[in-house]
Amino acid sequence: MFFHIVLERNMQLHPRHFGRNLRENLVSKLMKDVEGTCSGRHGFVVAITGIENVGKGLIRDGTGFVTFPVKYQCVVFRPFKGEVLEAVVTMMGFFAEAGPVQIFVSNHLIPDDMEFQSGDMPNYTTSDGSVKIQKDSEVRLKIIGTRVDATEIFCIGTIKDDFLGVINDPTTA
Repeated sequence: MFFHIVLERNMQLHPRHFGRNLRENLVSKLMKDVEGTCSGRHGFVVAITGIENVGKGLIRDGTGFVTFPVKYQCVVFRPFKGEVLEAVVTMMGFFAEAGPVQIFVSNHLIPDDMEFQSGDMPNYTTSDGSVKIQKDSEVRLKIIGTRVDATEIFCIGTIKDDFLGVINDPTTA
């Protein structure tokens, strides 16, 4: 789920940022460019925790920009098949979000005793009405599949297993 790893990136800096605060400007640009992005290989970059090394800059011909190799430590979020997560339902059908990851739960992956109720507030309800899943419900689900693209991670989840399902219903809060 969460990993602390070391990554490298070449950062371009405009000459107006040179001077006493060169390192601070470089770190601030790195945080702005990297935090919150997704790399299919490593996952979503949650936060940069430290800078290990800033290499010597290389001046780019004709522009004046300088490229610095930067080695940094960061926390990344990457979901894996079989992992159990807590997520918030965003759309009925249903889609849920666990941080930056969107997880789809198909009708076939919802317990058989739950039925879809359409109307003003679409939801899944058990036959006895004791459990209801609707928009903004918090659910515990299990990842059963992932697809990784260059800039996004897609997941398929299930609540059709022991100890999975609604953990907080917004109508009872």
